[in-house]
Amino acid sequence: MSDEDKNLKLERLIKYNKLLSYGLSSIVLIIYFVFISILAFSPQTFGIIVFGDSITLGIFSGLLIIFISIILTFVYVFFANNYLDKLKEKIK
Repeated sequence: MSDEDKNLKLERLIKYNKLLSYGLSSIVLIIYFVFISILAFSPQTFGIIVFGDSITLGIFSGLLIIFISIILTFVYVFFANNYLDKLKEKIK
């Protein structure tokens, strides 16, 4: 494999890695920004009881944010292991 081919594959690897990491990070940041914005401008919203008599919307939202962050981490690991690593092996 020529150096030019390696450079093109490396550029493609970097492009996909940035696209994936920036995209997933943006999703998490938007979710956090919305959560903090609601907390700042309408805190009474998080006091609404949603399940039974002890879980409020604030607790549920916080747990949902943590869960979504974990799921997005799994998504990144899945794509990194199944796609990005294969691109990396082709460069070697």
